Amino acid sequence: MGHREDLLEGAKKCLTEKGFVRTTARDIVSASGTNLASIGYHYGSKDALLAQAFIGLMEDWGQNVRQGLDGDGGSLERFRALWEDVLARNGESGPVWAASMEVALSGDRVPGLRAMLAASQAEGRRGLISMLTDTPEDRLDERDVRTLGAFYQALLNGLMIQWLFDPESAATAEEFTEGMRRAAEGIVRPEK
Repeated sequence: MGHREDLLEGAKKCLTEKGFVRTTARDIVSASGTNLASIGYHYGSKDALLAQAFIGLMEDWGQNVRQGLDGDGGSLERFRALWEDVLARNGESGPVWAASMEVALSGDRVPGLRAMLAASQAEGRRGLISMLTDTPEDRLDERDVRTLGAFYQALLNGLMIQWLFDPESAATAEEFTEGMRRAAEGIVRPEK
């Protein structure tokens, strides 16, 4: 690996150990075995590097979750399998979700950070749709991403906030799936 890749891996490590706000450029350099000048040369700034590291962590998470999901695409079994996997991985991915909350709550204190991460949202939404429905990402259009993808992303973010706040009272995958089933049942119930 070169300095660029070493920096990215070091930044990922720092995000999971220290979070976004507490990670310094020196932390990244120490974790990556590189030098301070490399950050500016390869990424422009520490915050740009951390944003890329966060996106990379989310991509890694998505690839790991995607493997071995049970059930047919679009089924309640697949829906439940995804949430079981998400919750089972919280020990390892919890720090990533905490970092995402830091970013969301940072406002505009880090110029350009939100824009960098917002640009990756559509990709994340596409990935969630594909995981849950087995629809290839290249077959999804903008409406799919802005409707179904946004819905799935809201469910994921909401569950993660519950888990970060209090893992003991957060919904289980079974409860979350039952809630979805009941909500869908209520929506499609014939009018009286």
